[in-house]
Amino acid sequence: MDTPHPPCARCNRITRSGSSYTFRPRGGAVGVTKCFRCSLRHWPMIRRSLIASAVVGTALTALNQGDTILAGEITAALAWKIPLTYCVPFLVATYGALSNSRN
Repeated sequence: MDTPHPPCARCNRITRSGSSYTFRPRGGAVGVTKCFRCSLRHWPMIRRSLIASAVVGTALTALNQGDTILAGEITAALAWKIPLTYCVPFLVATYGALSNSRN
């Protein structure tokens, strides 16, 4: 039998086991429980994912496309490869944060 979970702190939706996420602020304070939709909008997690995406995406773009960019041979293929290079680490960091905070 599912034990009752607290409602979402943002939208007050009822949460269940496996569909709620607890985010703990720095300093070891009590965590905040959110539903899946509200978890995707949790700003501290998004900010960390964006930072990880910027660092990893820039490194991967430099390694994989740096010579093409420096040579000035920018093609239409780079128009989708470069944004995708930043998108993948963002999604991985977000997935990792959500899976780590899942109840």
